[in-house]
Amino acid sequence: MRWQVVWPKENGRRSPGSSHISTRSSSVNQLVAEGKLTLLCDAETDGSFLVHHFLSFYLKANCKVCFVALVQSFSHYNIVGQKLGVSLTTARERGQLVFLEGLRSAVDVFFRAEGEAHPLQFLREAKAASLQPLYEFVREALEPVDQREAAWKRPVLLVDDLSVLLSLGVGAVAVLDFVHYCRACVCCRLQGNIVALVHDSGDAEDEESDILLNGLSHQSHLVLRAEGLATGFCRDVHGQVRSEQHPAG
Repeated sequence: MRWQVVWPKENGRRSPGSSHISTRSSSVNQLVAEGKLTLLCDAETDGSFLVHHFLSFYLKANCKVCFVALVQSFSHYNIVGQKLGVSLTTARERGQLVFLEGLRSAVDVFFRAEGEAHPLQFLREAKAASLQPLYEFVREALEPVDQREAAWKRPVLLVDDLSVLLSLGVGAVAVLDFVHYCRACVCCRLQGNIVALVHDSGDAEDEESDILLNGLSHQSHLVLRAEGLATGFCRDVHGQVRSEQHPAG
């Protein structure tokens, strides 16, 4: 799969490129500073390849990673990770990776005793208004607890993807509150990073999706937007990735 990569303006001109995303990965990584939120956005295409890239990148960089995976199973991410040179199974066994498998947890939450804490507790509530249990899961996963934790570099929260929470009945404001508290903990206090994927439906009538996307864009330091080619189908290039830096994010 090949993507046309469009980078921010340099000396008044844009610097486009047409290559496999991995050949420009070092350029992507250089844009990601410590203590920042990186937003991955896909529109009319599948942006999950960016999630796989950042997951393998941070694991190879020896970072402590908390992965909230709401879309695919652990085995799916592990198979793709092996193709990129990392083993999620090994990373999880040695404590480097904390993996929340949303597909399995969504079922488990209904078989837990009433009042027993669960990251996806909102699924049992008649009105899903708070993601505090999910935030507490992230905080405990990335909070250093012993000397062994010092062996890992900065903590990283990876979420795939936030739009799923809207589909599960969580309001956009609640999701934005969750990201805000995660930024305060992971980015500000622990000087780590957050990388989250969100879907741009392109539907003007989808108010909740617009609120979430706009709110996350304002909070983000870097936005990587995967989208289809404006010129339509092309045999050699499958889409383009645009980057937008927000220094004040």
